Amino acid sequence: MKQEVTIKCIIVDDEPAAHYVLANYIKQNSQLELVFEGYNGVEALKYLEGHKVDLMFLDIDMPEITGLDMLKKLAKPPRTILTTAYSEFALESYDYGVIDYLLKPIFYPRFLKSINRYFELAGPSEPVVKVPETSTAIKVKVDSETVTIDVSTILYAQSYGNYVKIFTQKRNYLATITTNDLEKCLPSQLFMRAHKSYIIALDKVDEINKDHVIIKRNPIPIGITYRRELADKLRTIKRP
Repeated sequence: MKQEVTIKCIIVDDEPAAHYVLANYIKQNSQLELVFEGYNGVEALKYLEGHKVDLMFLDIDMPEITGLDMLKKLAKPPRTILTTAYSEFALESYDYGVIDYLLKPIFYPRFLKSINRYFELAGPSEPVVKVPETSTAIKVKVDSETVTIDVSTILYAQSYGNYVKIFTQKRNYLATITTNDLEKCLPSQLFMRAHKSYIIALDKVDEINKDHVIIKRNPIPIGITYRRELADKLRTIKRP
């Protein structure tokens, strides 16, 4: 059996809150070790001159030197996951070997997807061990507060532009998150798109017909592109 190898990680970000979140996520995974935290690109470049790093979490918008400029200066940058509030640099970033692009606020299930992407690209000397992506709760912003929602209580979610209305068994939430980002946070074996504007909990579906699924008497439209996959998944899902 191959011995588990520790992945040496660094965080480079000028926001203390981002350090707090990422450091906490890293500590929850025994395969990851946080070896350095830098608050600007200059000090990170100095650290990289004398230390081997496997994985770098890198912000783009930083003082003195941007994350992309930092990558340009490195002859052999470590595998990098960008962590930023801006999506417009995504295409350019992949020119520098970036393996993933995390938009803030970063949720733990989405973080795990990035880590699994790292392992999928791992070389022969590194362990290809998938990190479990199941999550029992998600955190979303509602008004100015962060709210934790038990995944098992979610019935479905509906897109409202840059907001998503999340319908649960207890109450509804209008969260500041896009439908795409919410979908990434939810366990894929339990949730899927039924329509471009709707995500449904597969185990909460009471009925399905040609054009709709019914959840708690609420009809939810089925998009043509999702119809076949949805039908296949509903055949295998275990309902309570």
